[in-house]
Amino acid sequence: MSISPYSYSGSKPKASIRLAANSCPFNTACEGCSSRHISLCNVLDSNDLKSFSKLSTDFQKAAKQIICAEDEKAEHIYNIRSGAVRLSKMLSDGRRQITGFLFAGDFFGLSCKDKYSFTAEAITEVKICRFNRTKIIESFQDYPRLGERVFDMTRTELNSTHDQMLLLGRKTAKEKLCSFLIIMKEKSGRINVRDENEVDIPMSRSDIADYLGLTVETVSRQFTNLHKLGLIELDGAHRVFLKNSKALLALAEGE
Repeated sequence: MSISPYSYSGSKPKASIRLAANSCPFNTACEGCSSRHISLCNVLDSNDLKSFSKLSTDFQKAAKQIICAEDEKAEHIYNIRSGAVRLSKMLSDGRRQITGFLFAGDFFGLSCKDKYSFTAEAITEVKICRFNRTKIIESFQDYPRLGERVFDMTRTELNSTHDQMLLLGRKTAKEKLCSFLIIMKEKSGRINVRDENEVDIPMSRSDIADYLGLTVETVSRQFTNLHKLGLIELDGAHRVFLKNSKALLALAEGE
């Protein structure tokens, strides 16, 4: 498994890298949210949303900035409105293992205990709704459908963790990359109004390698192989066109 060196002291992020969050009686970001239909608040009607939005703050980060750090006190949960986030864990020798990529509509932080069990970093510029963990859990009494929604999203997160274990433990390099592309297609399709086979991949090849448990060279070679097979078309480093999604899915499943 490829695990890239990554400098991290284990201390909390410096305040200088955190952008100020804007708090107001009604979070106006909710009004024009393009990912509301896939976010945790999509079960709320307009009146409930206006009341519920008072619990959130509009939180933004530039690319490569830390949102929350491993072992930092888990005081908030985060719902992504736009952009991409990378989750990672640190090994005792300072190396990093990427455990997931999150996009618009995804939320994180609720499943942690007293401290965050991961570091969340912005891959691109991200816009996020940030909630106090205690207050949002208490709000489930006022918004029972919200509690059900969060439970359903947490269950999906758990299933994704199981899929990741299978991905790392049992699949070949080609199967891993095909699985990754299918996952990215599904995530892109949630808010992407372009061609459904046009997939944005904002993370680096090194990130993909660490996520899949491969070397960067192997990831690059597999991209080339899939291109030669006529299954994908590469448009620079961060966009892929899936020319035969059914064939990719079959390869991902070992067929």
